[in-house]
Parts: sequence; structure tokens; C-alpha cells
Amino acid sequence: MNDNTSMETLHFDFEGARARPSFVPILVGVVGSGNLEVLIEPSQHPRCRIEITTSARGFGPIWEAVVRDFHRRHGLAGVAVSINDMGATPAVVSLRLDQAVASLPPAQDLQP
Repeated sequence: MNDNTSMETLHFDFEGARARPSFVPILVGVVGSGNLEVLIEPSQHPRCRIEITTSARGFGPIWEAVVRDFHRRHGLAGVAVSINDMGATPAVVSLRLDQAVASLPPAQDLQP
């Protein structure tokens, strides 16, 4: 039986360059009505790990393009990003990601 109503989970992992000082988890957006929520949490891992749970199955390449663009702009390190999506457009995804980052404390460049 093929269940087209199940959620798809995607994982992305990026090398970060800009760590944030300690912060409490940040949640923006609301799941439902074609929207999404973004949760950014501190992580002991030095990379930026992004996990997406979405009802819009089969859009992995689009998600990858959106999160690569996000990471290119922000270069976060030591964070875990969770996205819960109910069919938001790429523009809304980018807006919510930027909104979450705007709530973070200022970045500190990692030493080489």
C-alpha cells in the first residue's frame, strides 16, 4: 500500500563558520494553513544541521536549494534547525529562516 499522506523527512548538514553565543531555542512561524515553523537550537556539534519534516513529498531538490542559499547567507555553526512544513512556498521558508536568525545573538567567527 502506498501512503501519499505521510510526511517526508529531509536532512542537510553544512560546515558552519559563524557560531552564536549561548542562546535559548528560537521558534518562529505556525504549522498549519500552508505555513511552517522553524526551530533553531544550540548544538554541541560545530556544524549546522537542518532537518525538514514536510507534507509536500518529492521536493528534495527545491528544499536543498533553499537551505543552501540560507546557509550561504548566514553560515551558522553549532546549531540545529528543525523545520515543520505544511506546504509553504520557498519564499515563505526563506522568510521564516531569516526571521529566526534575526532573533539570534550576534555571531562570533570561528577560529581556523
